[in-house]
Amino acid sequence: MSENNDQKFVYDFTEGNRDLKDLLGGKGANLAEMTNLGLPVPPGFTITTEACKVYLESGSEPVALRDEVSAHLDALERQMGKKLGQADDPLLVSVRSGAKFSMPGMMDTVLNIGLSDESVAGLARQADNERFAWDSYRRLIQMFGKTVLGVDGEHFEDALDEAKAAKKVASDTDLDAEDLKKVVERFKAIVKADTGRDFPQDPREQMDLAIEAVFNSWNTDRAKLYRRQERIPGDLGTAVNVCSMVFGNLGPDSGTGVAFTRDPASGHEGVYGDYLQNAQGEDVVAGIRNTVPLADLESIDKKSYDQLMQIMNTLETHYKDLCDIEFTIERGQLWMLQTRVGKRTAGAAFRIATQLVDQGLIDEAEALQRVTGAQLAQLMFPKFDETAKVEQIGRGIAASPGAAVGKAVFDSYTAVKWSRSGEKVILIRRETNPDDLDGMIAAEGILTSRGGKTSHAAVVARGMGKTCVCGAEELEVDTKRRRMTTASGAVIEEGDVVSIDGSTGKVYVGEVPVVPSPVVEYFEGRMHAGADDADELVQAVHRIMAYADRVRRLRVRANADNAEDASRARRFGAQGIGLCRTEHMFLGERRQYVERLILADTDAERDEALKALLPLQKTDFVELFESMDGLPVTVRLLDPPLHEFLPDITELSVRVALAESRKEPHENDLRLLQAVHRLHEQNPMLGLRGVRLGLVIPGLFTMQVRAIAEAAAQRIEAKGDPRVEIMIPLVGTVQELEIVREDAEKVIAEVVAETGVELKLALGTMIELPRAAVTAGQIAEAAEFFSFGTNDLTQTVWGFSRDDVEASFFTAYLEKGIFGVSPFETIDKDGVGALVRSAVQAGRATRPDIKLGVCGEHGGDPESVHFFHEVGLDYVSCSPFRIPVARLEAGRAAAESKGSDSR
Repeated sequence: MSENNDQKFVYDFTEGNRDLKDLLGGKGANLAEMTNLGLPVPPGFTITTEACKVYLESGSEPVALRDEVSAHLDALERQMGKKLGQADDPLLVSVRSGAKFSMPGMMDTVLNIGLSDESVAGLARQADNERFAWDSYRRLIQMFGKTVLGVDGEHFEDALDEAKAAKKVASDTDLDAEDLKKVVERFKAIVKADTGRDFPQDPREQMDLAIEAVFNSWNTDRAKLYRRQERIPGDLGTAVNVCSMVFGNLGPDSGTGVAFTRDPASGHEGVYGDYLQNAQGEDVVAGIRNTVPLADLESIDKKSYDQLMQIMNTLETHYKDLCDIEFTIERGQLWMLQTRVGKRTAGAAFRIATQLVDQGLIDEAEALQRVTGAQLAQLMFPKFDETAKVEQIGRGIAASPGAAVGKAVFDSYTAVKWSRSGEKVILIRRETNPDDLDGMIAAEGILTSRGGKTSHAAVVARGMGKTCVCGAEELEVDTKRRRMTTASGAVIEEGDVVSIDGSTGKVYVGEVPVVPSPVVEYFEGRMHAGADDADELVQAVHRIMAYADRVRRLRVRANADNAEDASRARRFGAQGIGLCRTEHMFLGERRQYVERLILADTDAERDEALKALLPLQKTDFVELFESMDGLPVTVRLLDPPLHEFLPDITELSVRVALAESRKEPHENDLRLLQAVHRLHEQNPMLGLRGVRLGLVIPGLFTMQVRAIAEAAAQRIEAKGDPRVEIMIPLVGTVQELEIVREDAEKVIAEVVAETGVELKLALGTMIELPRAAVTAGQIAEAAEFFSFGTNDLTQTVWGFSRDDVEASFFTAYLEKGIFGVSPFETIDKDGVGALVRSAVQAGRATRPDIKLGVCGEHGGDPESVHFFHEVGLDYVSCSPFRIPVARLEAGRAAAESKGSDSR
């Protein structure tokens, strides 16, 4: 950033307001706002984030900054009637960071700037408290030494501990002035030894170095890590607040504290916070001494307590939200040092939003903006009892939230068998595949030693609402010996109880008790928001969800493959099915039919396999259409990577070799092995699947279309209302779609003729390849709808194998800041998103009434839902347990968009 000669870099607290957070940072803007409200704020000034940006880009402060700081310091000294660090009555200041977004504890603060060997005596005389003056001086040297000069903070802590030990006292407050003078000398010696220079005695040098240190703290490792975690942009910079000091460490009539206008944990109204007598603010944050509840201040200092309560009410009414407040009392005088909109738990967020509506402070639209889908998701997952004693044995990727407890099993057959016997089980695998689906359904949760957030285990588990921990690499899973070995060598045998936390990725041995979520019971219909015994939280969630549903434009559908999932999705508020994956209907015992179909050598063999599959498919669809009667159901034709329906090539080779060595009959296995070798693919995800499989295997897609059409006709004859959409997967060119569409229309016409039932089945495609997105205008000529498959689109745009890359290098990419978040978790707006946007525009240009949706994992991701609203999709589709989250975020996106338009 180049420096503008007319640019203003310093603002007095009287010049700003809370709307200038970009320029003054959150702390500076709110200090200015409180000053404007006439609250007791110590005078001071703020150095802008623009100055920080110049410093970080050029390596030096803006040329004009020093003169501006000097002018504001002169004005502050005139206002206070004293000069910075003067000998007889020194003005002392604090230098604090303050970025736009709160980053508590991540950046630097220095208190008591202006103290020196000379001015400490003047402070002692003016305060009539020698101990206070020397305590303030030792604090300055300690904070300045650590923050500005880079001295290891433990050196100061050790020296202070030695002083307390010599005096035989437990607290630093028990050290008198003479003790503290010795501590100061020791601290100065530490600075000299560690830095090679004396502690600076010039107060202006102290202040300038502290300002520079705050600028530098923007790019510390901890600050960058926090920003990545919270998705805060790295180019904002921090403001610096220079504030005249007020002292809470002047004796028992002084102190410091933190207050909340409501309980940030529960949202309940009341007096919440902590207070510490005879202390400075850092003592409360550091936890050096035990605080007392804020309510105790009433008996300690009634006048200050009453004033604080009035100010808290003023701030909450003004900010119309929970406020987090820092204050100091100096000899009975209350001073406000900071306020900000306070962080809160998910439950508190929903409660507070509805409370503020009831109090007339905000409207329903604002209440909707005060909560997030991520918070709602937290409320839906069962959690382990935090008070329980636990033994952690490992940690993996938190793939699907929740808390699950059960006996360890190492294959799907055992999981199903034990589950049917009433046992709760955790399915443990190195990695899962579609054959494990039965076991995954039967299990309370899934644990794998391989894979990431978009591995098979993770995606399927989220779709089912199952707890899942993936990629727990420190746990060695031996499925043959039916055991798991921990890093410490402990062995978990089949049948041993384990507990997994899908919200943290932690794995425990033994049973950890869980607490159920009343919010899920509400969505499932087991708890009614109007009932007398309804949880207060459920009432709040119900009210906000009702408003979100009223205002949202995006419809929300479910990814569901069977009637049970569809019924659950409907209870959760789904407005149809956006993705029914038919390949999931052919697992378990049915897999043999698909295997026979793929390996058929003759038309007769193929026709026999298709004939066996047709009634099974029809039954599946009848049940599905019945459960979603009156709502759209998008059925995707078969789209498995080919290897998922073929025998494992290694196992089959071993079986053939053993049979040959024993001279046992093996003609069928040998024939099968030859076929598997012929069809083997190096990268099955980019091989013979989707529309390609339908074109290569005659009759496959037409069998499925016939099953769909016959099921729809049967439902209509039963007075049902099926609204069916047939989706052709993995299309890359319009010619593929035209061929399949022509065949499908013939089959549908045949069913109409056979049944006498008029059918209106929409035909469309999945946009999941870059070429399909680029040629969307052409494809729309043959498609009545698009559904964006953003999982595969992300995979093919980036060239990532989603089953491999998360575990191999995503961690490094996240740490280096290449990713702010995994592109499989939140849509990559600049790359994948750009293709979606252009495909939407091209599709609508060709066919204005084309229906557009998304059915990848991003359909349930809060941030991605906002993007899909923005680009104009008609619906999002996600796993059943993500439906409430998508409903809420679709409402928030609409409200946010309306607010932007009105502005």
